[in-house]
Amino acid sequence: MKLKITALLLALSFAAFPAFSQEAKWIEMENFHTIMSVSFHPAEENDLKPVRKNSAELVAKAKAWQSAVVPAGFNGEVTKPILDKLVKQCELIHAKAARKTDAQLKVMITEAHDIFHEIKEKCRK
Repeated sequence: MKLKITALLLALSFAAFPAFSQEAKWIEMENFHTIMSVSFHPAEENDLKPVRKNSAELVAKAKAWQSAVVPAGFNGEVTKPILDKLVKQCELIHAKAARKTDAQLKVMITEAHDIFHEIKEKCRK
């Protein structure tokens, strides 16, 4: 009996897998997340060097995301205004990265990270 239940659960998990793989993807969002991740997570541990080093790339990836076509499955009307805030925050980080203290820069990158997560929470239809 246990073998039948295990086989059934295994079959159901494989049957469900294609549904997960079909979830809409926004490549520019994923590209931004990559650079945000390597910048923000060290900042959580008070290492702001990656933020300073990657500030131009944060802006470039945010702008690429902002100008990208909104893929099916995502809500552009909700996403675009928040994405505009993200671009502005990344531009601010880049413009001031060399002059801000680590503590000030940590606040700025945390705000950008929070905006990113706001988009992630609200962007899907």
